[in-house]
Amino acid sequence: MKVLTIIINWINAAVISGTPLLLATSGEILTEKSGNLNLGVEGQMYMGAIAGLAGAWFTEKWFGVGGIIPLIAAVIFAFLMGCVSGLIYAVLTVTLRANQNVTGLTLAIFGTGFARFFGEVLSNKAGGFVAVGRETKEVFYIIDFGKLSEIPVIGTLFFRYNWLVYFALIIAIILGWFLNRTRKGLSLRAVGENPGTADSAGINVTRYKYAATTIGGGLCGLGGMCMSMVSQKGVWQPNCVSGYGWLAIALVIFATWSPLRAIYSSIIFGGLTVMYMRIPIPGLPREIYMMLPYIATIIVLVLTSIRQSKEHAQPASTGYNYYREER
Repeated sequence: MKVLTIIINWINAAVISGTPLLLATSGEILTEKSGNLNLGVEGQMYMGAIAGLAGAWFTEKWFGVGGIIPLIAAVIFAFLMGCVSGLIYAVLTVTLRANQNVTGLTLAIFGTGFARFFGEVLSNKAGGFVAVGRETKEVFYIIDFGKLSEIPVIGTLFFRYNWLVYFALIIAIILGWFLNRTRKGLSLRAVGENPGTADSAGINVTRYKYAATTIGGGLCGLGGMCMSMVSQKGVWQPNCVSGYGWLAIALVIFATWSPLRAIYSSIIFGGLTVMYMRIPIPGLPREIYMMLPYIATIIVLVLTSIRQSKEHAQPASTGYNYYREER
C-alpha cells in the first residue's frame, strides 16, 4: 500500500511539473505546424515568467488587492509578452527572411537576459526580492473539489491540481481539434507542409505564419508564468525556467507534432524531472539523477529519427523560409 501511495503521489507531482511543458509544447507545435522552427522557447518562457510575475506584483501595488485581479494581470501580461517574442521571431524570419535556427537561438539568449535584467530591476524596486502576496499565491494553489478530492486513488489522480493544469489540458485538446477538424487548422498544416502549393490555392501564407508563431509564443509565455507563479510560488528566481524550454522542443518531437500526444508526453517528462525527489535510488548521486530528463531527451531524439514515419513526421517546410518569387 505504501508503494502504491508513492506511485500515485509521484504521478500527481508529474502532472503538475509537466503543466508548463504542456503549454510550451503546445505553443511550439502550433508554431512548427506553420513551417517555423522556433528554438527560442526557453527565452520566451523566461519572458513570460517575468512578465506574469511583474504584472501580478504591480497590480497588487497599484490597486492594493490580491487574488483574482493579479491573477488575470499575470495571465494577460505573460501571454502578451510571449506574443511579442513570437512576433519578433516572425518579423525576422517571415518578413526579413533571417535564418530560423540562428534567430531562434538568439531569441533564447535574448529572452533569458531580458528576464534576468528586469527581474533584477524589479527586485531592487521591491527592496531585495520580488514576491506576490499571500492572496495571489493562494489562487495558484490546488483547487478544492470537496469530497471528490477525497476519493481514494481517483481523487489524487484527477482532483488535486491547480487551475493551470486543467487550463493546459483544455488548450491542448482545443489545439488538437483545431488542427485536425477545422478548415483554418487544415490550411495552417498545408502552409507548413508546402507553402508554395498553399499559396497557389489562395491561402495567405504570411498571415498564417504570423498568427501561428505569435499565438504559439503566447502559449510559451504562459508556460513561463506557470514556472514563476506555481513552481517558484510567486517569488522571482533568475533560473526559474532552468531548461524547460529546451525540453519542450524535444517534447514536440516525442509527441510527433500532436497536441493530444503532448499531454501524456508532458506527464512522462514531468515525472522524470521530479523522480529524484519522489523515488530515491540508494547510492545514485542526486546530480546524476537530475540529469535523467535530458538523457531521456537524447534517447527520444535518436529513436524518433530512426523510426520516423511520414504520418508522424515534422511538417515538410519546417526550418525553411518561403520565397514566393521562387514558387
